[in-house]
Amino acid sequence: MTERRTRPPQHVDRRPVAVVDIGSNSIRLVVFDGTSRVPLPLFNEKVLCGLGRGLERTGALDPEGMDLAFSNLKRFAVLTRAMGVRKTFAMATAAARDASNGASFIAQLRAATGLPVRVLSGADEARLSALGVIAGMPDARGAMGDLGGGSLELVALGRGKTKDYATLPLGPLRLREMADRSRLQQRDLIDGYLRELRFLPQAAANGDFYAVGGAWRALAKLHMAHVGYGLDVIHHYAIAREPAIEFLNLLATQSRASLEGFMGISRKRIDTLPLAALVLERTLRRAKPKRLVFSAYGLREGALYDSLPTKLKTVDPLLSGAAAMLAGNRRYRVAPEQLADWIEPLFKDKSRARLRLASCYLADIAWSEHPDHRGEIAYRRALSMPVAGIDHPGRAYVAIALYSRYEGEPDMSVTKGAWSLLDETALSEAYLMGLALRVAYRLSGGASSVLDATKLRTTPKDLVLELPRKMAAMVGDVVGRRLDALARALDRRVSIKLR
Repeated sequence: MTERRTRPPQHVDRRPVAVVDIGSNSIRLVVFDGTSRVPLPLFNEKVLCGLGRGLERTGALDPEGMDLAFSNLKRFAVLTRAMGVRKTFAMATAAARDASNGASFIAQLRAATGLPVRVLSGADEARLSALGVIAGMPDARGAMGDLGGGSLELVALGRGKTKDYATLPLGPLRLREMADRSRLQQRDLIDGYLRELRFLPQAAANGDFYAVGGAWRALAKLHMAHVGYGLDVIHHYAIAREPAIEFLNLLATQSRASLEGFMGISRKRIDTLPLAALVLERTLRRAKPKRLVFSAYGLREGALYDSLPTKLKTVDPLLSGAAAMLAGNRRYRVAPEQLADWIEPLFKDKSRARLRLASCYLADIAWSEHPDHRGEIAYRRALSMPVAGIDHPGRAYVAIALYSRYEGEPDMSVTKGAWSLLDETALSEAYLMGLALRVAYRLSGGASSVLDATKLRTTPKDLVLELPRKMAAMVGDVVGRRLDALARALDRRVSIKLR
């Protein structure tokens, strides 16, 4: 596991920064809330221009695509200035890199917009995409693939670092032209390129394959709907290799008419989905990873992560993101670390201590909501919170803990989605964490001095609350009931020890 700082930084630059991504199929502007370990997107706009359409046939950028890209990139430049963006990272990828008129198009673009567009080499594109995966999943191990409209970048990952890489001309726009739309020809072409990459099966053999790119994220959405998945977050969505291959093989044979029946797919995306599925299916067959894992972080996030100082890169992204959420919604001054230290003696299994600390950061996230709805609101925020460094079972764990912190007993009708992602042990522990938070906040009123003076622990038969004799009055009726609920969950009796 990559070594990371657990305590988030206290000072980050929150002046907005922007990333402009000029791809083969789409252009995108994302404005983030600053340079931090987990920057939050403030604005996100994508335009499907098709710059790389016809590139394999003509060797040049598509004229209509250039016109559309040019007008929208001028809008992006004006908009970023109006939003007070202090720095813009502007990048062009495979289409601009490979087209005969790519350099002249980028030069005109720079002159007309003032955007500092950098044409990425294949190596740079692969490295930044891989860094995006590492930014969102610091312990990623295996191989990453980023599928754009014009190219496929493949990178070996391990211990938070990038290793071997390759850039292949297998983006759906180019692949369709190279193989004359014959699925058999397309498959053989893909396999031919992949066979040359010796590092790919070696990298993925004991790890996962991390899929990046809009077309592959659309495939993840389809699979979630196909299996009735209980969570609608794509980042860190994982499928075992063989079921993934089976599903992708099915999608690769679908017609446009069949795909139009699926909800939530852009009409412009439908044309490329079968080819995106075919590329991913053949890649999984070649790489043979344990799982297919989808990443919402890629080139854009990698560019921001690459610009961070080394000290900030080592910060835990989950706790950094949770701290950012806490900063705008805080009622009590008790430190989350102090709260976690007070509760931690209840838990023998330390493997989820990080999730419990994140739960402490977020424990009062719904305090300003109506009391009748705090539990459900906290639960839903935890499931969909815009943070990295946490998988789907981890989200479910925190969500159950926060629901129980407000409501006590989880309501199955509300929390069903999270229940399906946790085994019985993790589910019981998350529920217990929520009950412990209820005791801590009710006993202390969020005052750190009370937690300093008291101690919660267990013996084989008792749940013991230790406190100074002068503070005996702190254990009133409501505190007593919450201690009782926590003790029952632990199958113990309440014991009050006065010092």
